[in-house]
Amino acid sequence: MNKVICIMGPTGSGKTAQSLVMAKAGLPVCIINADSRQLYKDFPIISAQPDTEEKALCPHMLFGYLETKEASSAGDWLEKAKNEIELAHARGQIPVLVGGTGFYFRALFDGIVKIPNIPQDIHTHFIQEIQKKGSRALYAELQKTDREYAEKIHFNDKQRIARALEVFAATGKKFSEWHKETPKNTEYDVLRIGIGLPLSELTPFLYKRTALMLENGAMEEAKTALEHCPDIAAPGWSGIGCIELANYLLGKHSLEECKTLWNKNTRAYAKRQWTWFRADPRIHWFRPEEQSLPAILDFLNA
Repeated sequence: MNKVICIMGPTGSGKTAQSLVMAKAGLPVCIINADSRQLYKDFPIISAQPDTEEKALCPHMLFGYLETKEASSAGDWLEKAKNEIELAHARGQIPVLVGGTGFYFRALFDGIVKIPNIPQDIHTHFIQEIQKKGSRALYAELQKTDREYAEKIHFNDKQRIARALEVFAATGKKFSEWHKETPKNTEYDVLRIGIGLPLSELTPFLYKRTALMLENGAMEEAKTALEHCPDIAAPGWSGIGCIELANYLLGKHSLEECKTLWNKNTRAYAKRQWTWFRADPRIHWFRPEEQSLPAILDFLNA
């Protein structure tokens, strides 16, 4: 069975650095993005995508290929990720999936449910509703109909909020209930490495990272993205940091309000990710300063 390595955990925990340890050790790795925010080409700084120097160490796939206006589902990513894994194995490389989107990992390794096609009128209704009322109002509605799923996503994630609501409206079954019916996937031999810290320790690093992103050009990046796509209801703008900067640039918030919201939302997201990943007993956990390489080598040599 072909081997696959996963580096997962909360935002800002040091997953990229851990993944590059393998490349620096001379392993023939191919890094595949498993973070829904890092799919978007307009936000490399704000979504903390690997930089040019880091990408030069080994092949990096599925980073920054989507336009801000384009939507992407877990199914879309799943198809592309399976193809990249297959190509990496064919080249004699070790596929290393790196990211913080827990549902992507679940879809790939535990299967993804086949939800019936949603009638176009229902789909259109919720797209229009979220544009008219805003994501918070629709998120509150989702909390009433499917609290379990609502707790796993951000209140600004328009795409996932609308998707969950339309599925419930069309099928009468909660999105979270559909997910529990997924078939098992035994296609790969998988090592799951978790990189993380308790939230109390991680929070100061997250706040410093926000400041560093601003120093490194996040504001200019958002300005350029706004020129490319002025519709901040577009899927790419739903990422944390993106929407806060957009609202500042559009005069809806002061810079201090922008920073405060960015930090608050980042911390809340990290908390949800920590809860999600810690619930999976298959993950082997390491702190950012610890070396996961010995465990990886044991797995590859087994």
